[in-house]
Amino acid sequence: MNTFGNIFRLTTFGESHGEAIGGVVDGMPAGIDIDVDFIQAELNRRRPGQSKITTSRQEADQVELLSGVFEGKSTGCPIGFIVRNTNQHSQDYENMRNVFRPSHADYTYQQKYGIRDHRGGGRSSARITISRCVGGALAKLVLKQLGISVQAYTSQVGDIALERDYRLYDLSLTETNAVRCPDAQKAAEMEALITQVKGEGDTIGGVITCVIKGCPTGLGEPEFGKLHAALGGAMLSINAVKGFEYGEGFSGVTARGSEQNDIFISEHSENSESSDNSKYAESSDSSHISHLSPLTSHLLTKTNHSGGIQGGISNGQDIYFRVAFKPVATLLREQDTVDVEGNPTTLTAKGRHDPCVLPRAVPVVEAMAAMTILDHFMLYQSKKV
Repeated sequence: MNTFGNIFRLTTFGESHGEAIGGVVDGMPAGIDIDVDFIQAELNRRRPGQSKITTSRQEADQVELLSGVFEGKSTGCPIGFIVRNTNQHSQDYENMRNVFRPSHADYTYQQKYGIRDHRGGGRSSARITISRCVGGALAKLVLKQLGISVQAYTSQVGDIALERDYRLYDLSLTETNAVRCPDAQKAAEMEALITQVKGEGDTIGGVITCVIKGCPTGLGEPEFGKLHAALGGAMLSINAVKGFEYGEGFSGVTARGSEQNDIFISEHSENSESSDNSKYAESSDSSHISHLSPLTSHLLTKTNHSGGIQGGISNGQDIYFRVAFKPVATLLREQDTVDVEGNPTTLTAKGRHDPCVLPRAVPVVEAMAAMTILDHFMLYQSKKV
């Protein structure tokens, strides 16, 4: 499967050391202002070589839109795009041609297909997420007109973690540091830890938190198309992701139902702890997409332990979730492994690699969330009588 989505669909192609990464977005609503600078800015957030705590690979990651846009607006036709690879060092991977790297996709790709591209992981490389960021940027352009925002940030690196409650932080500060953490002090500690781990030839993982504001009531299906299941599937499709939880998640299992239930209140009440999305229809600028009329909600919840989703359907409150990333599998130190014949050997990786994927994964999480929400918004609209 190289296609994501139901109505808003992204199909991707390319390999890490091939000619280009690219894709086709189908289902983009017509008449949307296509801000190419914004799309490029989203790619710049993901690109390598941003700081001393990311890979030193230097790529401009310049996007080229090939179709589906006329005089600055989407036409409703498929939007094709490519981002050319310009700084491959394929020779750095020659010692991996006949060796399976621990915890990589080398062995599973070889067993499934009988062939694999050993250069940078080929199709399994995190570089493939470029296409997701382009698709996500296009989805964000639509969501913006619907009054929906998607904001992710690094909330944990190793054992250095922020409080779980996202409302304690000014998320506008996320882009003010290399780690993409809204707490300056914690960001400095995280960066120091990543630098230390990098100096040891090792890697480290962490957690990204994502918050979706302005999402209307009614997105998601009651059985097999639950919104949180769709978000979970989207996140778990990202390279290096090992876990997903929404709302209180695993931390809520020790509470009683009387503590966890989100009590409904009137939209006019001042007792709500969660954000008021009741003015959604008034605040959103959907003049260019009048055929995508927004939904409205007339009730709030006093708390939001459910994470904005109940019964698999959005309830109009903030949707928030956490995504766990494992340490990067490529280590710049010797590891035991086997070759393609099963003979024991050792491997020391060469090349340019991230010691921690979290900083560059923040825009990828946002992209997958944006595409999921827009797709389910359009699914809802398609079923309205």
